[in-house]
Amino acid sequence: MTDTPLVVIGPGAIGGLVAALLEKAGHPVTVVGRPTTIAQVAEHGIAVESDRVGAWDVRPAASTEVPQLASVVVAVKAEGLAAAAAQLAVAEPIEVLSLLNGVEHLDALRAAAPSARVVGGTIAGEVLRTSAAGDGPLTVRHKGQLLRVTAPADAADLAAVRALQDTAADVALGGTQAQVLWLKLRFLAPLALLTSRAEAGIGAALTRDPADADALLAEIGAVATAEGVPTTGAELHGILAGFPPAMRSSLQADVEAGSPGELDAIGGAVLRRGRAHGLASPVLARTIEEIAAIATQRA
Repeated sequence: MTDTPLVVIGPGAIGGLVAALLEKAGHPVTVVGRPTTIAQVAEHGIAVESDRVGAWDVRPAASTEVPQLASVVVAVKAEGLAAAAAQLAVAEPIEVLSLLNGVEHLDALRAAAPSARVVGGTIAGEVLRTSAAGDGPLTVRHKGQLLRVTAPADAADLAAVRALQDTAADVALGGTQAQVLWLKLRFLAPLALLTSRAEAGIGAALTRDPADADALLAEIGAVATAEGVPTTGAELHGILAGFPPAMRSSLQADVEAGSPGELDAIGGAVLRRGRAHGLASPVLARTIEEIAAIATQRA
């Protein structure tokens, strides 16, 4: 058990699962979030159902504020980044492990906690929050056997990383900061964009307009390559084609509900990094515009 207090900001699907895994492994955590969610966790706890781990309940400490000098896991979505950064600015954490999608969030977190060591990691697995705020525990559903946290090689000594190694999640350490984030973003971006635009699973999204899909994959691969992760469109196609054809994305769910969700944090980030490298990405730009229009129509 680590001596450094552990905190998870954002007890939604990912944050709820991470907090529950840590508690189950004997590492007490404090979850920090919005008042309604914190009241729910404080009174009823978190209940997890996992195909890999089984079902269990935990009662972590819950607060609307980050305790001082803690090791913090940030597991909010993009829209919660500003609030999380504001919390960190007050709490002055020792360490921060971010599990957000995209690449641009690290600048905001580092600016908010300049004295902390801030590391960007990723988490892979199909995780859903299955309860709304209200009576009963916050419930999280983890589907399938994939459950992996990845962090850069030099993050092995972070208190949160050491604690996660005691949990049922696989923890992979390796590569640079940029490599860790782009190894996920290079396939997450096309998965999210293609399924959201097609309003279908990845199988149908890849085959609906194959030439357009291939052009999008080639553009994203070029940006990933420029960022230090050599990638071809064909390689991305192979990765996506290996997923279950019905697989959807969380961005797709947000867009269908009338929200742009993480469209800018995922697609917009790739587009901006491409422009910074002087790369033209017309299909990517058009795809982002089309998805934004779908979200507006559904709102």
